[in-house]
Amino acid sequence: MGKKQTVDALVEGGKASAGPPIGSSLGPLKVNIGQVVTQINDMTKDFKGMKVPVKIIVDTETKEFEIKIGTPPATQLIMKEIGLEKGSGEPNINKAGVISFEQVIKVAKMKSSSLIVNNIKSAVKTIVGSCQSAGILIDGKDAIEILKEIDEGKYDSLINSGKTEPDAEKKKKLDELAKELDVKRKQLEKQKAEAKAAAEAAKAASPAAGAPTAVAPAGAGAAPAKKEPAKK
Repeated sequence: MGKKQTVDALVEGGKASAGPPIGSSLGPLKVNIGQVVTQINDMTKDFKGMKVPVKIIVDTETKEFEIKIGTPPATQLIMKEIGLEKGSGEPNINKAGVISFEQVIKVAKMKSSSLIVNNIKSAVKTIVGSCQSAGILIDGKDAIEILKEIDEGKYDSLINSGKTEPDAEKKKKLDELAKELDVKRKQLEKQKAEAKAAAEAAKAASPAAGAPTAVAPAGAGAAPAKKEPAKK
């Protein structure tokens, strides 16, 4: 058995290629790059559209390789789960979307191997924290409220059940809420854009700050002195 060398890469799920960074890193090791790429794409196909950390461990003597796949960041997994393109830039004001608690459990299971936790409940709390940062409601509630209820044991039975999908009725309600949140988000973005445009227009219409004020020449504007007739 030869010396092991590890190559780390970040690839888009299912779209690894023989080009950089994989090809340029593996080329000097004389490993079959085509086989590596094919295996990576097969192992990451479920993470389409997301960046996935990959470790390629190569035996420099036999040229055999082992591939270890990490998981995308929790926020990416959450947004993929609910079909959201991006989180909120103002999570405490402008909510970006909503996810069910069951789906939070699903993401927690996907990330559990890479989280520094010792049980699924702790993993769930970590994912709830990611929802808070991205401005995503859980079952229509703020993540902070959900964390409190988890600590109170309200979700223990659901977590222990391992259920990862909401029932049809709950899903329908959350879909309706998601549409309402989308309308509110667009309204807030429109209001901000209008306020910004108005502020810029007002600034352009006002005199430049600090511009010097013109000073009239001495005596300017004063009526000319009346000339007295010469005395004889």
